[in-house]
Amino acid sequence: MASRVRVATEADLPRVVELLAQLSIDGPREQPGSPSPEVYTEAFRRMQADEEQRLLVLEVDGRIVGTLVLFIIPNLTHRGRPYATVENVVIDDSERGTGRGRELMNYAIDEAKRAGCYKMALTSHRSRTAAHRFYKSLGFESAHEAYRIDFPD
Repeated sequence: MASRVRVATEADLPRVVELLAQLSIDGPREQPGSPSPEVYTEAFRRMQADEEQRLLVLEVDGRIVGTLVLFIIPNLTHRGRPYATVENVVIDDSERGTGRGRELMNYAIDEAKRAGCYKMALTSHRSRTAAHRFYKSLGFESAHEAYRIDFPD
């Protein structure tokens, strides 16, 4: 099966949103479907305009089976070297355990290295123990306690 990682296009949005819906752990969060609601289109266009963000998709035989967002963040520490963050990593339920996640993450790791980053960071919900094992298998270590504050819609 032929696979490739590429930068997402606007035409990919319905499938990307469908995949992101699989990340919901506490009920529906996304609104999958075609055409994408305007909020997704607007957010995508803003992401495209930001040279530090890349919405990546993994295609297998022409079908998108995974996605993530890679951020390359300018930085003043580490002698001005940037760092990378990945967010919204998801591989379709039907493709988990096939090595597709490793393929997508290795692509992002290589992109971060090419950009001169000194590290790559990510967060993962504490309930996602299988994802944690996966990230550790890629060389990630739990290095910090993470905190966040959610704002109402």
